[in-house]
Amino acid sequence: MKQSSLRRLSTERSNPASANLDTRSALAIARIINREDAKVASAVKRALPQIARAIDLIAASLSHGGRLIYVGTGTSGRIAALDAAECPPTFDTDPDLVQYIIAGGPKALGAATEADEDSRTLGRREIARRKPRKHDVVVGVAASGRTPFTVAALEYARARGAKTVAVTCNRNSQLEKAAHIAIIAEVGPEVIAGSTRMKAGTAQKMILNMLTTGAMTRLGYVYGNLMVNVHLKNEKLAERGVAILERAAGVTRKRARQLLTAAGNQVPVALVMAKSGVTAPRAERDLNESQGHVRKAITLAISRRKDV
Repeated sequence: MKQSSLRRLSTERSNPASANLDTRSALAIARIINREDAKVASAVKRALPQIARAIDLIAASLSHGGRLIYVGTGTSGRIAALDAAECPPTFDTDPDLVQYIIAGGPKALGAATEADEDSRTLGRREIARRKPRKHDVVVGVAASGRTPFTVAALEYARARGAKTVAVTCNRNSQLEKAAHIAIIAEVGPEVIAGSTRMKAGTAQKMILNMLTTGAMTRLGYVYGNLMVNVHLKNEKLAERGVAILERAAGVTRKRARQLLTAAGNQVPVALVMAKSGVTAPRAERDLNESQGHVRKAITLAISRRKDV
């Protein structure tokens, strides 16, 4: 990126609010950062209409067998990797459903590999390996909106028929132009000029949380506001499964445990059983027919019982 172009980015400018930061006390530094962080939620709020469009796009694509693939470099790539990694334990999704690509590969999660950010060739090569197709959604994450690796990956994916989303903190960027939907959180200059791991990184984390949580909720992997698709892999999660059933189905702790045992420790199956009175095999069939949408499966199970 040319130096003149870099200087025009709002995320690269010097922030008057943090002038002479190196002369301040620890408490003053913390207050300045906290005041600047308070601006992030408002910046994200202004992008909510675009975030909502992206949520619906992702949900529709996943319901047709597609994938959500994040692409990013540096901080953006690490935040994307974190969001992708959290989907299987939170929603019991297949690891292939939400994926990430980071410049430099997995080693870049713990070590800087900034040189790879500048390579359009590497960006195209890495997304090409995932073979993007029409039901996939590829989300490019870059605070500047001009990272060559990410822009090239998004352009390649779009040319192959995938839907594309840009998550950035600067307007009129190359990434925005490469995307079907552009989510722009204008957080302004950072406390440390150009350190986009700060406000920009926080905004990206908030947005990606919304995208996956919103899409999975639309797909029915959440019941009310409960994590009903949680996979009971350890003692803490098993206890959470019991608590979810108690709350969602209005049953006793003892009954919740009985339901989970009958359902093979599958919370969605146990919940459909509890709410509709059907057997575990019947609940599983209704869930499969409803593509895992718990509320729809409950409605289907109840309606079939009435028809009998």
